[in-house]
Amino acid sequence: MQFEPIYDNGKLLLPKIELNMTSNQSIGIITDLKRKQLLMNQLKDRSQYYLFRAQQSEYMRLTVEELIAFLIKVTERNERVALLIDYFALKEERKVKIKDLSSSKRTYVTLLRVFFAHQPILVLEEPYFYLEEEERCHFKRILDDLSKEKQILILTSNLEDAMISCDAIYRLNEIGFHPLDIRDSEEDKLEVQEQDRANITLQKIYTKRNDKVILFDPPEVDYIESMDGSILVHVGGENYVCALTLTELEQKLLNFGFFRCHRSYIVNLQKVREIITWTKNSYSLRLNTGKDAVVPLSRSKLHELKTLLNI
Repeated sequence: MQFEPIYDNGKLLLPKIELNMTSNQSIGIITDLKRKQLLMNQLKDRSQYYLFRAQQSEYMRLTVEELIAFLIKVTERNERVALLIDYFALKEERKVKIKDLSSSKRTYVTLLRVFFAHQPILVLEEPYFYLEEEERCHFKRILDDLSKEKQILILTSNLEDAMISCDAIYRLNEIGFHPLDIRDSEEDKLEVQEQDRANITLQKIYTKRNDKVILFDPPEVDYIESMDGSILVHVGGENYVCALTLTELEQKLLNFGFFRCHRSYIVNLQKVREIITWTKNSYSLRLNTGKDAVVPLSRSKLHELKTLLNI
């Protein structure tokens, strides 16, 4: 799968991307709305891809049973309607019209079109975003089955949604296109701890969300803050919990261009766009992160920062 670069007023919005997808593999790309649309648009006229766009419409006057019968007919499949309704876990809704379903059930039923797609590669935009927990579980099961014979690409703005079904996850933003290092075993956690004890130079920042271990390259990080006893690592508008203290992170990140700008904040200096002077004794740093992030700058740190930046 290949995407060509796209520029907007001289700014690179979409770099050249080559994904070597294999069978039995699901890949996730975390990005914003504009870049999602650019990716989808490059694939829309290629016959090997089935594209599912967020909030795709459905035949609202059909019942669930009528819709599934219709999809079987137009795709010339030989499954029985009753068996598929059971497989999709829609027995109770079989006689209900699409328009009368809850929003989550309606989205789930619409997503079932991917099951009938004949194309070898499925590209789904925000498949889990509008689903409640029950429908998420059902659709994950269906995607897991489909991935045994198809390749699946999920485009989303939410890391947790990508982690539900994806074997590999990439982030696409103003920095470029790069993989995320995500692990979910206690062995990986112990490995990171052993590296710390051995004083090996930090190449990854260890964070955790739910039961997933997420390792970020230092340049990906926008800033780190201490809030209500927790250490939060901010990346691309989202935050992730880190077990290390700010002091430990400050020491480990010294060689990566990070600066302790406040007792509760460490900032990536590569992301600093502006020093804001509010009053004679009040300062902040505005970051160039794609979102308007502002972190405080202590007065005592101002001179040190200016020296580092040669200003």
